[in-house]
Amino acid sequence: MDQQSGDNSPGPSNNKPSDGQAGDPRRRNFGTMIILGVIGFALVMWMFYSSPANYGSTVPYSFVKKQLQANNIDRVRFQQEFMTGEWKEIPESPKGFQGKLSKKFNTVLPPEQMRDNDFVSELDKKGVQIESTPTAVDNGTQLLIWILLPLGLVFILWTIMRRSSDPFSSGGMMGGFVRSPARRFEKSEKTTTFDDVAGLKNAKQDLQEVVEFLKTPKKFTRLGAKIPKGVLLVGPPGTGKTLLARATAGEAGVPFFSINGSEFIQMFVGVGATRVRDLFKTAREASPCIIFIDEIDAVGRVRGAGVGGGHDEREQTLNQILSEMDGFQQGETVIVIAATNRQDVLDPALLRPGRFDRHVTVDKPAREGRLGILKVHSRKVPLADDVDLECLARTTIGYSGADLEKLVNEAALKAAREDKRTVEMVDFLYAQDLILMGAPRDEPVELKERDLTAWHEAGHAILAWCQKGMDPVHKVSIVPRGRSLGVTQLMPEKELYNVGEHLLKARLIMMMGGRAAEKLVFDEFSAGAEDDIDRSTRLARRMVASWGMSEAIGPVAFRQSEEHPFLGKEMHTYREFSEETARLIDVEVQKIMHEAHASAVQLLKQYREKLDTLAAALLEAENLERDEVARILGDRPFDTSDDE
Repeated sequence: MDQQSGDNSPGPSNNKPSDGQAGDPRRRNFGTMIILGVIGFALVMWMFYSSPANYGSTVPYSFVKKQLQANNIDRVRFQQEFMTGEWKEIPESPKGFQGKLSKKFNTVLPPEQMRDNDFVSELDKKGVQIESTPTAVDNGTQLLIWILLPLGLVFILWTIMRRSSDPFSSGGMMGGFVRSPARRFEKSEKTTTFDDVAGLKNAKQDLQEVVEFLKTPKKFTRLGAKIPKGVLLVGPPGTGKTLLARATAGEAGVPFFSINGSEFIQMFVGVGATRVRDLFKTAREASPCIIFIDEIDAVGRVRGAGVGGGHDEREQTLNQILSEMDGFQQGETVIVIAATNRQDVLDPALLRPGRFDRHVTVDKPAREGRLGILKVHSRKVPLADDVDLECLARTTIGYSGADLEKLVNEAALKAAREDKRTVEMVDFLYAQDLILMGAPRDEPVELKERDLTAWHEAGHAILAWCQKGMDPVHKVSIVPRGRSLGVTQLMPEKELYNVGEHLLKARLIMMMGGRAAEKLVFDEFSAGAEDDIDRSTRLARRMVASWGMSEAIGPVAFRQSEEHPFLGKEMHTYREFSEETARLIDVEVQKIMHEAHASAVQLLKQYREKLDTLAAALLEAENLERDEVARILGDRPFDTSDDE
């Protein structure tokens, strides 16, 4: 998640919505179909209920004659071949009639030659009120109406569907799939600007020229300069790439279209390319503007590789993006900003000059940047007097903007759970432990496991304390957290951008400390060192195969692909060296690992008394903070004033 700045994000535009819903033909067609359906339903209901056959109970003609003889008929009405009427009193049901009779009845008169001619006279004699309805249409005409009405409705519906016959048109049944789902943002009072972006000083400077292009394009075009078509923001997740793109649009005061790379792809072939065309068409109409494509590696991976070959939907979408970026005219000020954390898998055609030819690195913030981000995210959080944001900025090396936002939020959540009025420093420290080590598990641990964990973590802490160049121990805990039974947390005091062989080997020795302590104290190994072995093995392999830190192999890089074929860069995993070289690499990795383990055992034997003391303190307190560890271990066995 990219870092955000409170309520300073731009709101969606209420003017000229980008999804084309104003005057949407599909909505008009749908409304017409609803109206026609209601009219058709009303006609059918009218014809059904107006039929004499639905007037009261249907009884035989002979039964009506019997009731006439019994003088039980009050009134009748003749309507074509039907006769309807009302009883004076509801009679008993005739034989074979199911249910009860109602006050009203209807019956079918017999054919003319079978009709009793004296029946009407008899009705008159009995004083029955007689009514008659003239036949408005003959049977043939009525049948024609019953047929033509449904046919007319079907014809109208067919006409509407024919107008929308193109399934990929804006009014077609597929219009919702192919219309670009990009969200449009306009300049408003809450527009994000560079002032709302903390910790990205260099990236903001790189994008300032893009803002100038959008504000005053003639300043550059009059000298023959071409406006850049694309800017690629490259950086780890959560460093603020989306926020930076939005701030660029806010600084320039232009519309901002935001879409995720995966939103181009749907289950139908051709939908992605059509969405790209719709997005760029809308952007050209709103020029000058910015199109922001987040996670462009979802559609921009190397073509012709991975599972699916060169004809899948993703590659068609990528081809359309390339075509649209090449199709910008001279007067169209549309800049495409894309973000990714996998620049290595992008198609080279995306990165060539004329497309995404500007690359802006959005890295994790330095100390001043972290302080600024903490201030941004804590603006609406009531802080206690003991909260030291500068101290937090120093101890959060390696945090991204999203991590810092989470730190503030977790601290506020803890304070809220405890019904505090303000967020205190202890809440921030709790949140920091939660992010780095995970939430503690409230479950019992067997005594033997607890002892093993205490000496394991004490081994890590001792080897971090006694080696020059290693970061100081910040916290040691044997409380189960996440999937681990204990943790030793180191706190970097300075930001390193280059690490030497000596420090790398010291880290390997420290990672072997837990396993070495188990062997030294309990004379056995446990499965608890699995993660330590895995991380240290990968580090040792990189030292040998990538960084040239093996005398037997020398300064040669042996590339071995770790890219999965389904991720769409390589068709298969491969290596560019022989079996003999692979065996030599394995031998050198094993050598480094064995040396690290031997050094760990030797150092722990040298500081065995401190190892036992620290483990005993852990068993008693379960958690030891930095000051407590320093009090138990004393001064570090080297000159700490030398800041290498």
